[in-house]
This record gives sequence, structure tokens and C-alpha cells, in this order.
Amino acid sequence: MIKDKESPIRSCHFVYIVALVFGTIIQFSDESEFVVDMSKTSLIHVPKDLPPKTKVLDLSQNNISELHLSDISFLSGLRVLRLSHNRIQGLDISIFKFNHDLEYLDLSHNQLQKISCHPITTTLKHLDLSFNDFDALPICKEFGNLTQLNFLGLSATKLQQLDLLPIAHLHLSCILLDLEDYMKENKKESLQILNTKKLHLVFHPNSFFSVQVDISANSLGCLQLTNIKLNDYNCQVLLKFLSGLTGGPTLLNFTLNHMETTWKCLVKVFQFLWPKPIEYLNIYNLTIVESIDEEVFTYYKTTLKALKIEHITNKVFIFSQTALYTVFSEMNILMLTISDTRFIHMLCPQEPSTFKFLNFTQNSFTDSVFQNCDTLARLETLILQKNELKDLFKTSLMTKDMLSLETLDVSWNSLEYDRSNGNCSWVGSIVVLNLSSNALTDSVFRCLPPRIKVLDLHNNRIRSIPKDVTGLETLQELNLASNSLAHLPGCGIFSSLSILIIDYNSISNPSADFFQSCQKIRSLKVGNNPFQCSCELRDFIQSVGQVSSDVVEGWPESYKCDYPESYKGTPLKDFQVSELSCNTALLIVTIVVPGLVLAVAVTVLCIYLDLPWYLRMVCQWTQTRRRARNVPLEELQRTLQFHAFISYSEHDSAWVKNELIPNLEKEDIRICLHERNFVAGKSIVENIINCIEKSYKSIFVLSPNFVQSEWCHYELYFAHHNLFHEGSNNLILILLEPIPQNTIPDRYHKLRALMAQRTYLEWPKEKNKHGLFWANIRAAFNIKLRLVTENDDVKG
Repeated sequence: MIKDKESPIRSCHFVYIVALVFGTIIQFSDESEFVVDMSKTSLIHVPKDLPPKTKVLDLSQNNISELHLSDISFLSGLRVLRLSHNRIQGLDISIFKFNHDLEYLDLSHNQLQKISCHPITTTLKHLDLSFNDFDALPICKEFGNLTQLNFLGLSATKLQQLDLLPIAHLHLSCILLDLEDYMKENKKESLQILNTKKLHLVFHPNSFFSVQVDISANSLGCLQLTNIKLNDYNCQVLLKFLSGLTGGPTLLNFTLNHMETTWKCLVKVFQFLWPKPIEYLNIYNLTIVESIDEEVFTYYKTTLKALKIEHITNKVFIFSQTALYTVFSEMNILMLTISDTRFIHMLCPQEPSTFKFLNFTQNSFTDSVFQNCDTLARLETLILQKNELKDLFKTSLMTKDMLSLETLDVSWNSLEYDRSNGNCSWVGSIVVLNLSSNALTDSVFRCLPPRIKVLDLHNNRIRSIPKDVTGLETLQELNLASNSLAHLPGCGIFSSLSILIIDYNSISNPSADFFQSCQKIRSLKVGNNPFQCSCELRDFIQSVGQVSSDVVEGWPESYKCDYPESYKGTPLKDFQVSELSCNTALLIVTIVVPGLVLAVAVTVLCIYLDLPWYLRMVCQWTQTRRRARNVPLEELQRTLQFHAFISYSEHDSAWVKNELIPNLEKEDIRICLHERNFVAGKSIVENIINCIEKSYKSIFVLSPNFVQSEWCHYELYFAHHNLFHEGSNNLILILLEPIPQNTIPDRYHKLRALMAQRTYLEWPKEKNKHGLFWANIRAAFNIKLRLVTENDDVKG
């Protein structure tokens, strides 16, 4: 979120070289046969079986000692050749005469002592002969034809002023000059460098700086010195060496890399460079030795805009901190970076400061830094990453007098906010705030600058955003990644929010209402969360599909189901669930309504066709036939006189005589009736018992009249005691008219039970149903019995 405001003119690290090399690799890496990497394989010579189409060949860090024409002549398309860190002692330039496309040639860190000059392909852009054993600079006059050359690396132990004359007309981007083995002589040597933008000089890493060569460069824009070892005695040697190099008006960027010096000499270097036209001074890997004492430093008017010091090793353990910090705090420049130094403090400038940019990343600053400091009113950007800040409330107090502060980065600290300390006192000008990688919780939303626009809170301990938070109407970009949020927040309190980063949280069911709540959102990053693939998530997936593909970042590769297990790893875009299973109301309507319609239809149909009656009659007829087949043989062989005894009320005699008897007797069914079969002289009870015992079946014609008849009660009583205990197979109940349950006496409990079970044949009123009714009656008598006469019975 917080961008470095330092100059784009960087130290001479030869970034363009890397771009050329890797740009070439990337260009051909899609076809593996074009790239051959045989580095670190202990080769002693160039392999003979290289693919002819090779374009990039890496043979670095081997033991190759010789190069021959036949080694690479067949590689006509070769563009990149790396032979650094081998043991090559001699080089004949003619071996490259067939490599017309060669652009990058690295022969550094070998044992080259001489080269044989020949014409070389003019496509060469990068030629590195540095860190070899040349006495003089290895410059061939043929190099003057390399019009596309950008980088040239050289090494020598002696220098002459016109060594570079053959290439003086070339416009090089950078020259690397290895002077590690440069031999100091009594007479002063000189070297004129023409038309190069960047010059990188490398000295011996373990020797005190003693080079007295006079190097002049006309159009130098960037100067880098590596391996500078100084003390109080040779400090002036370096300053004198720099006099000719730093006087030009075009030199804007000066870098010192791997520098060991005393504090006194370092201050002298600063003082020497202060009036120079240099705008950007960079020091990497600085080691301070011997002592640190207070030094006089005059802050002349300077063109220097930025000082950047990265990685300081302080070998002085007892020193005056004021002497150290004052030199930096009082500098009259715009930008100061002191990172990875483990400074424990930085002083507040004594006078109103010109600083607009301060970067103190990876130090040991505490909450006391810049407290009550009112001289940094021009400061616009303050970076305090990776320090030891702990109290967010004190951090806000630190800013209250920084009236121009717009960007504050206090990430990677141990910041916490305890509301009991009071309300935060941020300066109102802050618009960009980085609080990431701290120990902040939900309460942080109550301690934010009033006009914040960009807020980074990723990698904290936030579980939710309080709903009653106010004052964030100007917030446009919010990063909440790597917290513990369970819900995707809406934009109710973030009315201007356009960018939301909330990946790597605990969000399982993001709300589909988010896009309605956040109308201004133009970038949403909510991937890599434990999504629960369910009906609720389906609505969110549909919402994502309705917005532009540029809005939801990482879609679909970063959005996968985490639960349930059956869907784990499934991309959300492939998760499918039907509308029916997700819509409860629709599901109920789909199931219940058709069921109700079917039930109503069946009911109407049954009522119209009287289907229950038909089913009941068919069932009873089937059961009767089955019981008749299952009658035991010994029972069938009993001596009987009648098929059936009929018990009925006199009030129902008309139906019995006109309907029942005629329909049974025409089927040869012998009926026993009291009026024609009772024996004179016997009691009624005795006649009833005899008739029941001499009949195969007993038919009871049930009706309200039957229940009210006293004699019918007797007949049913005897039938109950003589037949019911043997089972209900010999009993036929015909319901002539409906009988309410409450009209049946309690003592007829068997009849009440049979009536409740509907184990009777109901006489249908419709004539078209009579045929099935009589069929059920006849089915009960589908058996041949050996019947005897009364005389036979008397004889017996």
C-alpha cells in the first residue's frame, strides 16, 4: 500500500543486465530444447552433444579451461552464453565468428591473461571480461564495431589514459571495472572514460583503499564503488580519488557498497559530498569501527535529496548516541532512509526540518520516538516497520504535530490498543495507514485517523468490525487479510469503499448482499477462505457471476469449497445445487400441493364411484373363500342339516323373505328359519340352540331393529357362547341398515368389536352392486357337505 517515494534513479546495480539475461531466458523457456543449463556439473570441456537449436547455454561454475571453434560453431542461433567461474586462460575471439545472433557473453571470474582479437558479431550487447588476470585492459580495436553494446566488464592491474580509446565513440550504459588486483606505482596513472552513464569500480575487499588513479568521465550519471575500507589515515585518499569523478554536473546517483570506515571518516565523506551535484547517495553494508565521537558537520546548501543507508554493523559498543543521531536528524535533505541498523532511537530535529520522507525500517525504536516533536511539520511519509512499537495510542500522539503527514507505516511491530488509555490523537492529514502484522483486535476501529483513505490491517487479531464504528466515510481501500473474520462486512460504515482485501480469514458463507451494500466496490479479494458450500453460498456465487471479472480478484482459482468433505477442493464456480433443494417454500409447495391435489382427486373419485365399498366387498369375498378352503376335514364331515341359520328381526322379515332367502335357495343353499324349522313342543331357547348347532353358518341380519329385538338378543347370546369361542369363521353378519355404536348394549361386546372392525357385509342400496354382494354370500358356502335328514338325526 505504501510506495517508496525515493528516486527511481537507483544505485548502479546493473538491473538492465538482469533484465537482458532473464528476458532472453523467458523468451525461449516455453521450448525447453532452446535452453541448456549445465552449470555446476564439474565439466572440464564443452559438451559435444549440445542441441543445435540451443539459444541459451549456461556452462558457468565448472572446470572448463579451453574453448575451441568446434565447441560452439554449430550453435548458429546461440544468443546467451555464460562461461563465468571456470578456468579459461586464453580466448580467441574468432571462435564466435559463426554465432551471428550472440547478444550476451559472460567470461568473468576466469583466469584469462590475454585475448586474440578478431572481428566479432555486432549483435553483442553484453560482454563481461571482469575478474580475470589481465595486466592491461582487454580492449580490441574490433570492439569499436559493437554498436549495440550496453554493458562492458573489464579488469586490469595497470591503467593507461587511452586504454578505452577504441570504444570512446560507443554509448555504453555501464562499465564494470575490476581493480581488485590493481598495482600501485609511484607515478600516478590516469584513465579517461567517455560516453558511459554508469561506472562500477570494484576494489580489493581486504585492503585499505589506496588507488590513486585519476579517472575522468564526461557524461557519468551513476557511480558505484564496491569494497571500500577506510580509516582516519587513508580517508583523504578516497576523497582525492572522488574529486575527478564527482565534479561533473551529470552525476546524480552515488553508491558505496561494502564500506568499512571510522565514524570520523564517514562524516568527512558526507561533508565532502554535501556541496556536490549528487542527488541520491546510497550506502549498503556499512561497518563502523574504532570509535564514535561528536564531529563537526556543516550543513551547507546541498542538492542532495536522499540519503539511503541499509544494513549498518556497529562495532563500537560504547559511544555517545547524541553524536551519532544528531548528524542524521539535522540533515537538510528531503528523504532519509536508515534501515536494518538496530538504532534504538532517533532525535527530533532541533530546527524545523526539511524532511518529507523518513524510513527507519528494522531498527529498535520504541514508543518514545518523536514524541512531542514539533519540527517535522513538513514530513509527508514516515515508515517505522519492524521496530519495537507497542502502544497504538502513543503512536497516534507521535503524529499530532506532523501537520503534513499523509502516509504512516508502522507494520511489523507489536502494537496493541487499550481503549482505557483514552481516545487516539492522530493528526488529521493522514490518508494512508499501514498497521499490518501487529497484535491489534476489533478495538482498532475506534482508534483511526479521521480522514483515512487507505488502511492496511492484514495479519492482526481482528474477529469482527464493530457495527457502531463511525468516522470512516472517507475510507476507500481496506486490507483485512489474514485475520479471523467470520463474515464478509458490508459497506454501511464504509460508504466510499472501493477496494476490499479480506482473503485468508474464516469466512464460510459470504453474504450475497455485499454487492448491493457496496455499490462503489471495484476490487474484491476474498479467496482462500474456508467456504462452506451450501445453499447460502450459492447466492454469493451467483452474485459474483453478475459482476465484472475484474472486480473479484483471484476468481476462480482461489475460491474453493472447504466443507462438506464431499465438496472439499471443488472450485466455487463448479458448485451446483438445485433451486428446489435451497428454497424451502418452493420445496413444500412442490411436494404438498401435488399430494393434496392427488388426495382430493382420489377422494372425489372414490366418492363418485363408491370405490371403498367395492374394495371392502372384494376383500371380504376373498377372505371368505380363503377361510372356506382352510376348514379342517373333520369339521367338514360333521353331520349337518342346514347350510345356514338366519337370525333377524320381524321388522326386517320382508327383506329376508323377498331378497335373502330366494337368492340363497336358488343356489341350493338350505336355510333354517325359526318359523318353519323350529320343532313344536320344544322351548324357543332349545330350538335356537338346535338350529345353530345343525347349521354350517349363522347369518345375522343386523339393523337397529335387530338390536331392539329381545329374541334376537337370545340368538346372538347363544351364538356368542357356542360359536364365537371357536372363531368367527362360521359367523356371517349382514348390515342391512347402519347401527350407531351407542345403540349396541355393552353386554354385546363381541358384536361391538366386530362392528368396530367392520367385519360385516353391508347391503348396498344401489342395484348395480347387488351382484357382488350375493357373490360374497355364496362364497361362504362354496363347500359340499354330507347333509342328513331329520329322520337320520332321530335314528342317531
